[in-house]
Amino acid sequence: MINKAILVGNVGRDPEVRYFDNDQAVANFTLATTERGFTTREGQQIPERTEWHNIVAWRGLAKLAENYIKKGSQLYIEGKIKTRSYEDANGVKKYTTEIVADIIQLLGRKSDNESSGIQVAQSQARPPQAATPYGQTAGSSSGGDKADIANEDFLSGDDGLEDDLPF
Repeated sequence: MINKAILVGNVGRDPEVRYFDNDQAVANFTLATTERGFTTREGQQIPERTEWHNIVAWRGLAKLAENYIKKGSQLYIEGKIKTRSYEDANGVKKYTTEIVADIIQLLGRKSDNESSGIQVAQSQARPPQAATPYGQTAGSSSGGDKADIANEDFLSGDDGLEDDLPF
């Protein structure tokens, strides 16, 4: 079974970060994702639609959120969908659905994120060699290494081989 959510959107409010007695941190914030509006073949206008997601980030990701994420930041998030229940102040049982983040990547310009070089953070539950887009691992430089050269060839479509497909 797979439980995975991939989101790209904008942060709706500054993260709320809490620390527990054992120095564990958790951050909560909202993320807005928007589906573009369009016109059907029959001419019917379908308006754009925005969904709001509750994001939960633990440990190192919570500290990343505290230091680098603010309202309006554009993020790429991978995580698990989790539904939990709680009782409100009146004793009424409520349910909420959250995305528990495994990977957070800051998008946009560095000046938007004030990230000073930190672009990808992963939960400690994931292996550190997980790849970011274009084959770079988290923390690798983009200073002309073999992965960059291979990706340039891939993106340009020039792999040095002639097309021998029969169609």
